[in-house]
Amino acid sequence: MATAERLSALLDEVAQGGRVPYLGAGVAALGGGGQPASPPELCAAIEARVRAPKRARGNMWSVAQFVESRRFRKTLESIVLDAFAGDPAPGPLHRWLARVRPPMVVDAWYDSGLIEAFRAEDQPGWGLVQGVSRNGEWHEIWTCAYDADLTLVGETPDPAWDVLLYKPHGVIREGHSFLISDSDYVEVLTEIDIQSPIPEEVQARRTGRPFLFLGCRFDDQMLRLFARQIAKRSSTGHAAVIEGELTRMERRFLDELGIERLDLPLSAVAEALAAPA
Repeated sequence: MATAERLSALLDEVAQGGRVPYLGAGVAALGGGGQPASPPELCAAIEARVRAPKRARGNMWSVAQFVESRRFRKTLESIVLDAFAGDPAPGPLHRWLARVRPPMVVDAWYDSGLIEAFRAEDQPGWGLVQGVSRNGEWHEIWTCAYDADLTLVGETPDPAWDVLLYKPHGVIREGHSFLISDSDYVEVLTEIDIQSPIPEEVQARRTGRPFLFLGCRFDDQMLRLFARQIAKRSSTGHAAVIEGELTRMERRFLDELGIERLDLPLSAVAEALAAPA
């Protein structure tokens, strides 16, 4: 099967609910809008405000930890909220997913594009569950859930929702929480192998469904670890759209999870969605 035909078939499986889309930061980049659209870009935005030590520079999680430790959490939150200020329009992939409404979408970046796309469709029956920082919390909490009005409904999503948006790293926007510093991830990484931080409804909806990774790179251990654990006990037959040269660790990761790789730019996905049926 030609690559373009294979991509079309994979997108059809997403639209029909048989495959879970897993969005990386590259999807936010596709939408434009000027917000950080990769860990290095967000790291640079933080370092533009606070000079980090040499040992931490270029590592988003380490730089965030330095700011949190030396300038307190509120300073870190203010910096990243400024970086994600504005109201960029959702990208083409966000808008398409809001129209076809698959049972679950995993969005592994901090932006609100996917949320705003679903809000713009103005259809009920969807909700959001997101990872939260335990900074300042005094009880075991991993996630918070919000309905289609973005009203907090508790810590766990409603199984009755037609569509579940899962943002495991959280959302950088006012009134929401996010994981970004090393300390945010300490307990999550301790528990994630036994799946405690991953909501049961997410685990239920991934069962029997392979994933389609879009806009993802796996050149960082944190990104690989989350993708591995979220896809755990799902199904075989994963696929990913990743253009260009892979790192050694990316190749190993794709082999480990049995991920079929389509060497295409993410813009090819947008073009496929725009093509007449």
